[in-house]
Amino acid sequence: MTDIKHHLTDALLMAYSAGTLPEAFNLTIAAHLSMCDDCRARLGAFDTVGGAVLEQCNRAPMDQGSLEATMARIMSAPTQAEDGKPKPGAASDLPAPLVDYVGGSLESVKWRSVGMGVKQAILPTSREATARLLFIPAGAAVPDHGHRGTELTLVLRGAFQDETDHFGPGDIEVANEDLHHTPVADIGADCICLAATDAPLRFRGLIPRIAQPFLRI
Repeated sequence: MTDIKHHLTDALLMAYSAGTLPEAFNLTIAAHLSMCDDCRARLGAFDTVGGAVLEQCNRAPMDQGSLEATMARIMSAPTQAEDGKPKPGAASDLPAPLVDYVGGSLESVKWRSVGMGVKQAILPTSREATARLLFIPAGAAVPDHGHRGTELTLVLRGAFQDETDHFGPGDIEVANEDLHHTPVADIGADCICLAATDAPLRFRGLIPRIAQPFLRI
């Protein structure tokens, strides 16, 4: 996609390249990279630097047979056809990194209502952070909130705007403790996003605060 305006920061790309981010963040960044030529090119530069650094590091000794053991584990892992997930290359309206987490296309998503027409689907990731798909009806708003940590929001379909800017397909918003906002989906179409957070949100409204523990947001 060539009309993406909002990209990943250098710090996030370097952390992704180094493998130091939680799974939920890695998933969101990988989905954005699959849509964004610019960030993919920048990541390649960081990977090159990281490879050069590794070449200068002392090599750690490995046990005899380590390669064979690793390959055996890879070969014994269940294939996508065996565990019910789509085969590689199967048609989907989702970025490739998301397909396995959802189990197919958007039609496979098991949405759960969070109120005011907004729905979510929490994806299975490690506990360090949470990844969820969000469905925001056209013209609807997510309750105003702040952040106790970092939130990455990638637009998959439709668009939304908040106090900072307008975000369309492929755009990613990086929010931290300094941002308090009220995302509103564009009137023209429903908005579907992938959001990753490493800490609970800060809601001002009483009802969202009461529901927060049950909705895991």
